[in-house]
Amino acid sequence: MTTPARTLRALVGKQDRPLMLPGAANALTARVVEDAGFDAVYVTGAGVTNTYLGMPDHGILTLDELCGHVDAICDVVGIPVVVDADTGFGNALNVQRTVRRLERAGAAGIQIEDQVSPKKCGHFNGKEVVSVGEMVGKVRAAVDARVEDDLVIVARTDARATEGLTAACDRAAAYLEAGADVIFVEAPESVEEMRFITTQVPALHLANMVEGGRTPLLPHATLGELGFAVALYANAAMRGAVVGMREVLAHLDKHGDTRDAGHLMIDWEDRQALVRKPEFDRLEERYAATAERRRVQ
Repeated sequence: MTTPARTLRALVGKQDRPLMLPGAANALTARVVEDAGFDAVYVTGAGVTNTYLGMPDHGILTLDELCGHVDAICDVVGIPVVVDADTGFGNALNVQRTVRRLERAGAAGIQIEDQVSPKKCGHFNGKEVVSVGEMVGKVRAAVDARVEDDLVIVARTDARATEGLTAACDRAAAYLEAGADVIFVEAPESVEEMRFITTQVPALHLANMVEGGRTPLLPHATLGELGFAVALYANAAMRGAVVGMREVLAHLDKHGDTRDAGHLMIDWEDRQALVRKPEFDRLEERYAATAERRRVQ
């Protein structure tokens, strides 16, 4: 039986190209990602915090809030969903509960990181990391907690900024040995550093492409040549959407209406198709007809 987790594991394990993994901060964005033809989607903790709370990525989002978003997203897409679970919302026991709840919500992959809680965006200053031993315990707890063995555990280290690249790779190797399926060394600062990571730690690696961040933005093919299995674009869609909102609002402010702003927006029919209104209309008619037959009988 094929499951989202099994599908994700196969996608990550492909040798010919890195998996392109766009981020989504809500269910509508996840629908757009799927509609655009991508094979998987990433629930971005930073994006959810930015869009849902209007706050920065400073470890403010709660597990309940994240689970609500994951549940909504998994309910409307058929592609595998990878979830950014930050530090796991506590110690190793909390990580187990986090993994169980996110897996029940539909996650096919779950990412945890080794920052001190409350965490910060991986490309911010002032980060701190927990001990290697503490994070190893969290990875083991995550592996033990999953119900489906195919659920992909992504282990991220932010130690490049605090302990140096070699120490970050040592951590990555320890997390891999603890059972992580994918390694995510955050914020390398050059192509040479990226190559060092993938050669130093033989594993499935994730590259985080952050526009304006510390890591070079590289073409998909180059990331593959460097040995990365996943190319993550966590907040590209959200940032693009903000540009679109500003353009529409600027037009409205300048002209006093939106009559000539149609080219800046999704059209009416496309919007309804994106949220599957025709499907809901058919279901409504089906169940209304069933109710009518019962009344006649």
